[in-house]
Amino acid sequence: MRSLDISQFAEGGIIREESFRRGVENFDWKQFQGKRVLIAGCAQIPIPTWAYMMVTAKLAQYAESINYGEVTAPLTIYTKDKETVKP
Repeated sequence: MRSLDISQFAEGGIIREESFRRGVENFDWKQFQGKRVLIAGCAQIPIPTWAYMMVTAKLAQYAESINYGEVTAPLTIYTKDKETVKP
């Protein structure tokens, strides 16, 4: 399972919407193609709910599944439906 820490998009220890959006748009999401991804649940800074939603929307285009939390107890929040995916 690959891990993603949303706080990497922070600027000066704060999630600022404009720079966050820019960071998300410029990030290489293709590295998660067909992978199981864990969005880290604990961060040293406050993460707004909309930030998780934006990252999940981007990941859903590539990842096989998206989980939230910790490696020892991940919570599945998205699984790609293989029957509706076109090759």
